[in-house]
Amino acid sequence: MIAYLSGKILQKTLNTLVINVNGVGYEVFISKVTLEKTPALGENIHLPIYTHVTEGSISLFGFFNPSEKIVFKKLLGVSGIGPKTALQILSGISTENLVRAVVEENVPKLTSINGIGRKTAERLVVELKDKLKELFDELSLREFSDGVKPPVLVYDEALSALVNLGYNKQEAEKVLGQIKLPKEAGLQEWLKHSLKAMR
Repeated sequence: MIAYLSGKILQKTLNTLVINVNGVGYEVFISKVTLEKTPALGENIHLPIYTHVTEGSISLFGFFNPSEKIVFKKLLGVSGIGPKTALQILSGISTENLVRAVVEENVPKLTSINGIGRKTAERLVVELKDKLKELFDELSLREFSDGVKPPVLVYDEALSALVNLGYNKQEAEKVLGQIKLPKEAGLQEWLKHSLKAMR
């Protein structure tokens, strides 16, 4: 299973990227929210990946931040929602607002998402409310008070990515603990500065 990709952006469409990783181009499906945050063509990108395998195909789905990937996987557990529908939902609302709407049982907010009717919105609330409650609490307190360490979700994804790239786990943990970035910095920034520090 591919869990992470790091490479240069070769192509962009409304819902896909082609990423050149050591000479191999990977097509990755992304949400509109992720697309808006990706760098320009030719720039490097680091994406958490979900690999969806069916009998006839293998599809890759990429996410700008770890919380989007977590929510995507939770959506796949809802009856009647496949990866394309899950991506459509994430394209219509930010991850934070989606989690908040589900936890607070805000059905009107959910039905404002293109393609989501009342029955689907109610099913999201019933099947995901308890599962997303912990994430909701974490997102509400996502930054540490000192603004030095990355949020828990970003830290875990950054550490995993560095280890997957071949770096020693203890060295990666040390570097992540030493870097100072603004509270709002996301996974891309933490990886960029971590890789620079570890060269």
